[in-house]
Formats: sequence, C-alpha cells, structure tokens
Amino acid sequence: MRTLANLLTIVILAGWVVAIAIISVQNATPVSLRFVTFQSIQLPVGLVLAFSAALGMLAMALTQPIWIAGSRRNSLQSDNEFFVDE
Repeated sequence: MRTLANLLTIVILAGWVVAIAIISVQNATPVSLRFVTFQSIQLPVGLVLAFSAALGMLAMALTQPIWIAGSRRNSLQSDNEFFVDE
C-alpha cells in the first residue's frame, strides 16, 4: 500500500512538472507581479508559475507536521474527557 502511495505521488508530481514546462514554453512573455504598492521585476510566466508551485509545496511540507501534531493533541484531549474515573 505504501508503494502505491509513493508511486501515485511521483506520478502527480511529474504531471505538474510537465504541465509547468509546457506552459512556460508556450508563455515566454515577461510579466510583473504587483502586491499593494510593491512590484517585482519582469519574469517569464513559466518561471513565476514554477516558483509559486515550489513555494506552495514547501509551505505545505513545513506546515503539515504542525497540523498533524495539533490534531493528535486534540484527539488525546477528547479521549481523556471520555474516559473519566468517577
């Protein structure tokens, strides 16, 4: 089961890499990102997309252990409330 999950993860990741490569080749025009008053330098659309995808994967990889630890703590607290010695 674990091997199947790893294979599925690799296939999905490879699909994203191929999609980003195709989009970046077809959209080589430079764009500039704006947020409130800040503006970035002009970069190709594919590069911006690749950076965004990498930043999203990194953010999820960093926040997932915190999320799992929080859910475990909540489940332990609810178990403690259920098994009360009277």
